[in-house]
Amino acid sequence: MEGILANKKILVMGVANKRSIAWGCAQEMTKQGATVIYTYQNERMKKSVQRLVDDDNRLIECDVASDDSINQAFTTIKDRFGQVDGLVHAIAYAKKEELAGSILDTTRDGYALDQDISAYSLIAVTKAAHQLDLLKQPASIVTLTYFGSERAIPNYNVMGVAKAALEANVRYLARDMGPFGVRVNAISAGAMKTLAVTGIHGHSDLLKLSKSRTVDDQSVTLPEIGGTCAFLMSDLSTGVVGDVIYVDKGVHLI
Repeated sequence: MEGILANKKILVMGVANKRSIAWGCAQEMTKQGATVIYTYQNERMKKSVQRLVDDDNRLIECDVASDDSINQAFTTIKDRFGQVDGLVHAIAYAKKEELAGSILDTTRDGYALDQDISAYSLIAVTKAAHQLDLLKQPASIVTLTYFGSERAIPNYNVMGVAKAALEANVRYLARDMGPFGVRVNAISAGAMKTLAVTGIHGHSDLLKLSKSRTVDDQSVTLPEIGGTCAFLMSDLSTGVVGDVIYVDKGVHLI
């Protein structure tokens, strides 16, 4: 039986290791029949992704801090695979020292870096994909956000501000990409023990608090988040545009 993503090609940006939400999304989309293409930031990150993906042809270097790198990567992808049906943006970064204590300790450079990598990069990759005609019609773009965009989560600080900007980017991109048959949405994933979360001071307390506020006292899983991503990449979701979908077992309700 074919899955809901049969014959679709999806680009996933941001896999770091097997605990990455991006990897959970990639696995569920693969189960639904998609061919998944991966980007990695540099050679060090490539080694991590190679532990999960044994096909180097589907691994393409891309540093989202550089427009030239994005253009080169997307040109390579189009040359190898043709147009793709979707793009998963799962990229964020902040200096570890910015993810502790008071937001008053945020530096100007740290703030700018976080905004560039965590928020602006969604615009950058969407722009490049559009200009290079990488995306089919219809196509889907999904990014990952977190509840800290709306609430002052302890120690999340500058990343919460970046996620708020990211969600605003989703709405404006959804408006401007809609005429080209491209829908843009975000998944607000519940707190999980990922590489990104472990960079937050006191992350263990954050994970415990998040679990305690789920409706069934069970943390959300990678397959649950990945399943929602697969749906958003499928033709079943063509009416879902510019939304933030919560996949956190109800944490945002409280």
